[in-house]
Amino acid sequence: MQVFVLLFNAGTENEGIHTLKMGDQNIVLMFAAEDDATRYALLLEAQDFGSASIEAFDSEEIEAFCQEAGYLCKLVPEGTLEVPPEASVEQFDWQPDTQSTSDSEELSPAQLDAIRRRLEGLL
Repeated sequence: MQVFVLLFNAGTENEGIHTLKMGDQNIVLMFAAEDDATRYALLLEAQDFGSASIEAFDSEEIEAFCQEAGYLCKLVPEGTLEVPPEASVEQFDWQPDTQSTSDSEELSPAQLDAIRRRLEGLL
């Protein structure tokens, strides 16, 4: 089964997967629908968390990764409105502000319009 997860700094040496911290456990959210993962990522971004990439994986691959890393995983069924917690951890396991070509670029009006359309389409 294909699932969607949120990655930060995707494709870099500083890549990180989004997890929820519950007590001393990290939980990876596996979204059954890309739209739900996108909505969640946009909610994170609205909380100044940073911009995440939505990446598709086989659920078995994510489950194996979680088992190896000592993480739990949670499947978010299609149509479920998963809302990020209001608080974030103090320190990330990855560096959110590593140098990349997109760090210094501003969003163009066309890009902002595209994001607006995606948000409106999710409502």
